[in-house]
Amino acid sequence: MSPDGQSIAYLSNRNETTNIFIKDLAKLGASRMRTNRQAVLDFSYSPDGKQICFSESKGKTNQLFITDASTGFVCRQITSGALDYSPVFAPAMENIFFTRAEKNGASIWAYSLANNYLSSYVAGMNPCPAPDGETIYLARNNNGRGEIWRINTSSGIEECILSHPQISFYSPSLSPDGKTILICGGAKIESGNITYWNTDIFTCRTDGSDLRQHTYHAADDLSPVWSANGDHIFFISQRGSAHGVANVWMIPYK
Repeated sequence: MSPDGQSIAYLSNRNETTNIFIKDLAKLGASRMRTNRQAVLDFSYSPDGKQICFSESKGKTNQLFITDASTGFVCRQITSGALDYSPVFAPAMENIFFTRAEKNGASIWAYSLANNYLSSYVAGMNPCPAPDGETIYLARNNNGRGEIWRINTSSGIEECILSHPQISFYSPSLSPDGKTILICGGAKIESGNITYWNTDIFTCRTDGSDLRQHTYHAADDLSPVWSANGDHIFFISQRGSAHGVANVWMIPYK
């Protein structure tokens, strides 16, 4: 979702390539293509809505790039030679936080927009930096289950705020008012002789309390994001398609 709430950006696979497209929510016209790459994996807007940072798979690596959100196509590469994904701008836009997959697991790194330095922070994935400039929400793997953690980069305090014996949580996203975390939760579903993992949309408070499930569907509900004012949730789902085609869906948040 663009910071001004006027448009939504999404990934689309067309002509054997995956790229970022932007659609104006108030119009019924065609979407605008913003990257011309081979295999974009994920991305995020800058807080001012002027830039997009994205990861692209290339061979055995994932590389991070920055492009202009209005014109696109021309990209500046900021990492190489590693498996980087889940890039997100810090609220003050001094850093871009991202996940780097390494031999001993995933960890959170930061790219400095001021001096191009790379810094390693803590173990985890899917970083979500808070506006206070000190707190980062992230997911960690614990024996195959995803947990949501809160890290204070100044004090070094690390807290597990959300864990469940049957549900694996990941991809935290902070609400516009900073009070609620939007997350994906995966659980094992058994139906007759069929067993599979199903993903739904959840929210909780920033301390992990008041866990709520918002979708209940056999299709996977993925990649949830807040609307600009926090009163709706957008997500990707294969529901409503007999052929498993994913589309963008919206539900109200109460």
